[in-house]
Amino acid sequence: MDQALADLIKISRATGVDPTLVQGGGGNTSVKTADGRYMYIKASGTALKDMSARKGWRRMRLDLARSVVKDKSIAQMETQKRELAVVDRLLLACDDNVKTDARPSVEAHLHAWLDKCVIHLHPSAAGAFANAKKGRAKLERLFKAEDPPLLWVPYTDPGYMLAKRIARLVEGYQSQFGKRPGILFLEKHGLFITAKTAGGALRLVRKVIGRCNSKLKQPKKVKPKPIGRRKIDEAKACIEQAYSQGTGEQAKIWYYYNNAIEQFLHNRDAKKMLVGSLTPDELVYANGPAMWVDKCDAQSIAKRLRNQIDSGGKPAVAFLVKGVGLFAAGTRKIAPTVRDIVLYSIFIRTNAHRMGGILTLNKRQEDFINNWEAEAFRKKLASGAS
Repeated sequence: MDQALADLIKISRATGVDPTLVQGGGGNTSVKTADGRYMYIKASGTALKDMSARKGWRRMRLDLARSVVKDKSIAQMETQKRELAVVDRLLLACDDNVKTDARPSVEAHLHAWLDKCVIHLHPSAAGAFANAKKGRAKLERLFKAEDPPLLWVPYTDPGYMLAKRIARLVEGYQSQFGKRPGILFLEKHGLFITAKTAGGALRLVRKVIGRCNSKLKQPKKVKPKPIGRRKIDEAKACIEQAYSQGTGEQAKIWYYYNNAIEQFLHNRDAKKMLVGSLTPDELVYANGPAMWVDKCDAQSIAKRLRNQIDSGGKPAVAFLVKGVGLFAAGTRKIAPTVRDIVLYSIFIRTNAHRMGGILTLNKRQEDFINNWEAEAFRKKLASGAS
């Protein structure tokens, strides 16, 4: 096995098993070969923890991956045609013996501009700062001793535009500091860690997450007070009826409850915090923030779902019912992902709110994500489609 592939499997599994770092099979990793000609990268739709020598990755020619960003003809295309053209170009850059139709990560052309080992995650600790109105200033103070400093990346549409911006920022950074950045925080998105070795990248991940968490409010580690079975069943039946009436679709309803959910339900600002989508992940997998339910009335909830659809949005699939818990609509495979996204979201919202305000995606940014074929493809795979 190529050492680069062995390193890719190592960093992928080590980070992929931690739900505070990734949700819904999200995040991606890459490692460049010693000769600088190739890059092994996670395949789109693969969960990091499932990476193996046989599946979950593609090997790409590094020069062809980089050429996507530099091709001026792509930049001039209409948005959706451009993103499809990028998918094709990234597939053409693959040079391996993989027999499946697995796509390389849609961010492969971005990874091509970073250091040898790249770990891209959506950690709740990083998200608390990336989605806070004062997050950048707080991060720069928190990491002021880093040499060279962290790189902050203002929100940019994912895909080609983000890769192009990263390439420009990294070239400027390298010119100024003589090396590539090791820590990149992406506004409303996540975290990139890069290093020359797999071990160095993993150590830097732990260091960054630990430092971020040291300044954040963590859920109290206490056992939640039990909720009566009758109360849960009544709320579950109510949500099931409301979802059917509001969307015209039948869905199985799943119930979740833990200390983090209990504490958020008791937060007096909980309802106020559940406005707007935080990240592409929340929008793609949970259709936006969980719906706050003060009182479980099926007609009222159904009306709210219809209003979401009528206004051009997607209906909520997660419901936080005051005094009861979290309910998620979906299949056995997708419901745990929705749960993880909600847990990630309420942690970020609680901390960003404490930092002076929550920063969410605006309407134009949401529309781009909702119309982006790459995200639709990723959700299909996460839902169990082949």
